[in-house]
Amino acid sequence: MANNCTRVRHAAWSVSAVALLGLLTACGGGGDSAGGPSTLSGTAAPATGGSASGSASPAPSATPTGGATDGTAGAGTSSGGTPSEAVSASGSVSTRCHTSELRASVGRDNPGAGQENFPIVLTNTSSHSCTLRGYPGAAFRSAAGKQLGPDPKRSSGSPDTVTLTPGASAWAGLSFSNPEVSEAKAATPASLLVTPPDERDALTVKWPGGQVPVSGNSSSVFLTVFAPGTGA
Repeated sequence: MANNCTRVRHAAWSVSAVALLGLLTACGGGGDSAGGPSTLSGTAAPATGGSASGSASPAPSATPTGGATDGTAGAGTSSGGTPSEAVSASGSVSTRCHTSELRASVGRDNPGAGQENFPIVLTNTSSHSCTLRGYPGAAFRSAAGKQLGPDPKRSSGSPDTVTLTPGASAWAGLSFSNPEVSEAKAATPASLLVTPPDERDALTVKWPGGQVPVSGNSSSVFLTVFAPGTGA
């Protein structure tokens, strides 16, 4: 049953991203002229586009500090008692998760209908519970530290406050059209910068996903709000 639910969730994710890209094309937004905050080289900017109430926007001029922390975090528990699961709560009880308390990673691609879908995962490495709410900031970066492509856009969604116990994780979806399908100009990033909601400092993660669209037709990258778990 869990595997069936996972496939349904991944299918819904892919369909949502395809529908958004269709709307952009219908409105003449196939290119990357959407206005957004300018991005300094090597910074993780907030995602552009519509945002739901309560979502977070990291400052575009913030300079990331180092890479993702290493080490193994202890197992967390959800309301159901499952290790490494986060708890979604309607109200914020714990302190907001700070960049220094988190480890970032990029999960396995779940492709479909010409789309590439990666979960961006943040794991609580501290000894206390903390919360995430809203969208991450994200930016692809070359080996030389230059940002590749425009700032990602936000898929529509209603943010929930996700409480992370020590060792627990939350994930946000990162989706884009496969450049070989869309014929967008592509590049292969060396890393992905991930900025937690309401934080200025970013975490640096090695990018495992190969080429990404950086300009031209269907070159937009989309982000979803954080949800409990790892997106696997």
